[in-house]
Amino acid sequence: MPDATAAVIGGSQVLGGIMGSRAASKQAAAMNQQAAAQVEAARIAAEEARFRPVGITTRFGTATPQFTGGRLSGYSYEATPELQALQDQLARIYQPSLEQAERAATYQPQFEEAAKGLFSLGQQYVPQSQEQVVAEQMALLRPYDVEEEQRLAASVFGRGRGGLSVGTGGQPELQALAESRARRNERIAAAAPELVASRAAQAAGLFGQGAGLLGTGYQTQQAALSPFQTQFGLAGQLEQTAQDPMQIGAALGAKTSQFGGTAGQILQGGQAAAGALQSQAAQARAAQMAGMGQGIANLGQQYYQNQQYQNWLDAAYPRATPAPIESRTIGGTTTVQNTIPIWGG
Repeated sequence: MPDATAAVIGGSQVLGGIMGSRAASKQAAAMNQQAAAQVEAARIAAEEARFRPVGITTRFGTATPQFTGGRLSGYSYEATPELQALQDQLARIYQPSLEQAERAATYQPQFEEAAKGLFSLGQQYVPQSQEQVVAEQMALLRPYDVEEEQRLAASVFGRGRGGLSVGTGGQPELQALAESRARRNERIAAAAPELVASRAAQAAGLFGQGAGLLGTGYQTQQAALSPFQTQFGLAGQLEQTAQDPMQIGAALGAKTSQFGGTAGQILQGGQAAAGALQSQAAQARAAQMAGMGQGIANLGQQYYQNQQYQNWLDAAYPRATPAPIESRTIGGTTTVQNTIPIWGG
C-alpha cells in the first residue's frame, strides 16, 4: 500500500509539473509571437515611410530617381536642348564681362593714392586751438614786421630823429608802429574763432573729397562687375529651372512617404492590438493549463493525506480477524458458504 500511495503522489506531481511547464512554454511562445508581430509591424511601417521620389518631366527638363535594392541611390536631372542652348549662350557672354570687372579692379590703387593725398592735406588744415591759429598768423607776419622795423629805423636815423622823444611815448615813429601792430594783433585774435571754424570746414571738405574719391573707385568696380552678376544670375535661374522637375519629384516623394508612414502607423497599431489579444488568449490558456496541473498535484497530495488518515484509523482501531469461511450442508443437499467476517473473532 505505501508503494501505491507514493506512486499516486509522484505521478500527480509529475503530471502537474509537466502541465505547468507546458503552460510556461505556451506563455513564452505567446510573448515571442507578440514581439515578432511588433517587429514585423515596425518593418512594414518603416518601409511605408521610406522616401521615394518620383520621376518628373517638364518643358525644360527631366528628373529621374535611381534605386538600388529598393532604396534611393541617386537622383539626376537633365535640361532640355532649348535650355542648354540658352545656358551656353550666357556662358559666352559672362566670361568677357568678368574680364571687364578684373580690369576695373586694377584702377583701384590709383583711387586710393589720390584719396590718401586729400586725407593728408585735410589733416594739415585741422586746427589744434585758437592760440595755435594766432601764433601761426603772427609767424607768417614776422618777416614783414622785421622788414618794416628795419626800414623805419633807417628812415628815422637818416633824418637825425633817432634820439627824438616826445613825452612818455618815446620816439614818435616807433611809438606809432607799436600801436599799429597792437591793433593788428587784436584784430587777429578776434578773428581767430572764425578762422578756426573755416579751417575745420576746409579739413572736413578735404576728408569728404578723399572718401568720395575712394568710394568712386569701389563704385567703378561694382559697376564693372554688375553685368557679370546679372548674366551669371540668369544662368543660375536657368539651372534652377532645369532642376525644378527634381524638386517637384522630391516633394511628391516626401508627401508619399508622409502618407505611407501614417498608413504604416495605423497598420502597426492594428497588429500590435491583435498581437496583444493573441498574447492575452495564450496567457489565459496557459494559466488554465497551469491551474489544471496544480489541481492534479493537489489531488495527489489529498490522496496521500487521506491514506495517512486511513492508516492512523487502522492503527487506532484495528479490525477483527475475519472468521474462517465455512461450508455447511443444509438438508443434506445444499451447501452454503459463510462469507461474513466476524469482528473480534
